[in-house]
Amino acid sequence: MRSPARMPLRRDTRHKVIAGVCAGLARYFGISRTGLRVAFVASCILPGPQFIAYVLLWIVIPKDTRY
Repeated sequence: MRSPARMPLRRDTRHKVIAGVCAGLARYFGISRTGLRVAFVASCILPGPQFIAYVLLWIVIPKDTRY
């Protein structure tokens, strides 16, 4: 039995708030966009490179140009 084809990782330009990184990751992993955004904002309270990781993903993940 074959597994369903997964969409390639792309920034979601239709449902973006800032750059579409969280929306694209949520679509790729099949989870809630809002839940992932809340988790990201909550993680910013902790020390770490969250903002740097977001900017790097913004640069590395291509835009979804299907829309």
